[in-house]
Amino acid sequence: MAGRAPSLPLHRRRVATGLASVLGAGVLMGCTVASGAAEDTGHEPGKRAADVLLPTAGTGFDYQIGGGYTPRDGVRAVSRDREDEPADGLYNVCYVNAFQTQPGALEWWQDTHPDLLLRDGEGELVIDEGWDEVLLDTSTAAKRTSLGKIVGEWIDGCEESGFQAVEPDNLDSFERSKGRLTADHNAAFATALAERAHSDGLAIGQKNTTDLLDRHGSIGFDFAVTEECAQFDECGAYAEAYEDRVLAVEYEGEGDVSFDEACSAWGDRISLVLRDLDVLPAGEKGYVYRSC
Repeated sequence: MAGRAPSLPLHRRRVATGLASVLGAGVLMGCTVASGAAEDTGHEPGKRAADVLLPTAGTGFDYQIGGGYTPRDGVRAVSRDREDEPADGLYNVCYVNAFQTQPGALEWWQDTHPDLLLRDGEGELVIDEGWDEVLLDTSTAAKRTSLGKIVGEWIDGCEESGFQAVEPDNLDSFERSKGRLTADHNAAFATALAERAHSDGLAIGQKNTTDLLDRHGSIGFDFAVTEECAQFDECGAYAEAYEDRVLAVEYEGEGDVSFDEACSAWGDRISLVLRDLDVLPAGEKGYVYRSC
């Protein structure tokens, strides 16, 4: 690919959906994943072993995509931006904005891959107004292949940096596409990304989107990373699908369900934390972190 798209640590993006030896004992569980056929991503299938490490159900978790910092005692898994460094000795999930452009990256996409940006019937860019991000065009097999080569290189970088898993964000972009994308388009692209992650020896997490939860097995997702599953009464669906391997984030001041209520309902099963809406690093004004 021509150049490298910038990646900026960013706050969370809420979806509107329907309904190891080196890491220490007890932190991880090993699992063999049989990856199915996927669209071409420019990467040799089976190049590396498909054995991946999964997060332990209920493990201590911190969501650090706004910038890495020293995890608190008891934290055994973290999620960080793909350009951040993984935390030593922990289970590290690599955040990748796979279905939309990162803030600050639009010019790079326009200069290098303008055909991969989604446009409406009048040729205007389709934008996620909530985050000022342009949607990527997953509508054809050819475009998914081209996108897969770009995002696939980012996934390779996650593995090279020392992450154990990847979370491709904005799986639900079809809901903001003005009818230009479908769930099938994004499911097909996610399947290709799962194949790439598994070929790199990485687990892959489903990021939100209960509308595609019934396809998690065929896509190849291994666990879930959720935002506000308690607020939207979705924790149970994810917990059942992934045998409680759910890394769940609630946000301070959002919704009607208190964090104490969420902990009472789900804290003994899934990994549940409370963060500030901007997911700030520790020490910055406004930083919030609580766990069950």
